[in-house]
Amino acid sequence: MRLDHIGIAVRSLEAALTPYRLALGLEPEHLEEVPGEQVRTAFFRLGDTHLELLEPMNGGGPIAAFLEKRGAGIHHLAVEVPDIAAAMARARQGGLRLLSEEPRAGAGGSRVCFVHPKDLGGVLLEFVEHPGPGKE
Repeated sequence: MRLDHIGIAVRSLEAALTPYRLALGLEPEHLEEVPGEQVRTAFFRLGDTHLELLEPMNGGGPIAAFLEKRGAGIHHLAVEVPDIAAAMARARQGGLRLLSEEPRAGAGGSRVCFVHPKDLGGVLLEFVEHPGPGKE
C-alpha cells in the first residue's frame, strides 16, 4: 500500500482552486464529476501523492453531509491497493467495518471502498484500486 491521496471537502471547487494555484503554484491535474459519489473533484499532484478537492453536486451526498456537520477540511485518506477485493477481505477479517459490500466507481476509472471511521480512530480511510492492464 501507499498513500494515494488526501481528500479535502470544499463548498466550491472554483473558489478553492484559487489559493492552491496562487499561493502554492499548483495546477489541477485532473477535474472530474463522479455522479455515484455525488461529487466534483480536482486532483493536484504533490510528489508521489495527490490532494483531492471534493465539492458536493446538487447539494446532496456524503460530502454535503460532511460539510454541514464539520465544515470544510480533510475528509479522508486514501491508500492505493493492487487488489481491492483482497484489501476489503483482509479489512473484514481484521474486524473493520466497510461502508459498502462491493467496490464502487471512483474518479479516473478507479474502484473504491471506505472503512468506517469509528474503526480507525476517527479517520475515514479509502481503499483505491486504479485501472490497469488486466483489470476491469
